[in-house]
Amino acid sequence: MLNTVKNESGGNPQIGARLRAIREERGLSQRELARRAGVTNATISLIEKNKSSPSVSSLKKVLDGIPMSLAEFFALEIPPEDQIFFRAGELPEITDGGVSFRQVGGDRHRHRLQILHERYPPGTDTGDTMLSHESEEGGIVLSGRIEITVGDQQRILGPGDAYYFDSRTPHRFRNIGAETCEIISACTPPYL
Repeated sequence: MLNTVKNESGGNPQIGARLRAIREERGLSQRELARRAGVTNATISLIEKNKSSPSVSSLKKVLDGIPMSLAEFFALEIPPEDQIFFRAGELPEITDGGVSFRQVGGDRHRHRLQILHERYPPGTDTGDTMLSHESEEGGIVLSGRIEITVGDQQRILGPGDAYYFDSRTPHRFRNIGAETCEIISACTPPYL
């Protein structure tokens, strides 16, 4: 059961990642788990780095420090590791219609920051109703021109220009130019 998937160094990557995720979820350091389990800190580190594949009895001893049974250990769903790098084609489209918002980082519910690649074809906007939400947002115009209204202020921004505001203030974006406008923006907490 424990040695079904081994990497080149002999460790089981499923066990190492699973142990690390459970340990972190329980708020335990490697040192604290080692102390509770009666093993060395190096033992925990080697297992988590997949440099050691523990025997069933060794893994049971480590899990007793959590405490957790072997059955619970293998039954728990472990979330996938966060992706760090994204190719252009991996940014999901999160809007329908003329304006395109492609999001960096996948599921917005798992993050505190939302980064978007925004595209506004000529004549498109964020809608007739002004937006307002519990966030802060900012961005930099990469190409084209965009009219941004925030409260009673309105500006037309071009390449290299930037904005930053409290998103609770009603706001609207509108491409009034003849070419597509591209913006890289960030919003915290995520809105869309």
